[in-house]
Amino acid sequence: MPTIFRIGAARVVIYLNDHLPAHVHVLDGNQHAVFNLQCPHGPPALLKNHGFSHAAANTFARRMQNVVGSLCTEWKTLHDCFS
Repeated sequence: MPTIFRIGAARVVIYLNDHLPAHVHVLDGNQHAVFNLQCPHGPPALLKNHGFSHAAANTFARRMQNVVGSLCTEWKTLHDCFS
């Protein structure tokens, strides 16, 4: 699971051999959130949140929107499709 982006201490990762739709996992200690990238233009949508505050999840979504094109390109490189 390569780390493809960082938001503060949190790592944004894409698991190899993961399922569709194109999405990322945000990890920080025991906290874990999953965002649908809604490729190719976003906006990232929160699918699951385990442990992050709503404010943190909203911050992640805003920050990822700024790089959603790059995140989608990385997903496509690893999985050869968006949906």
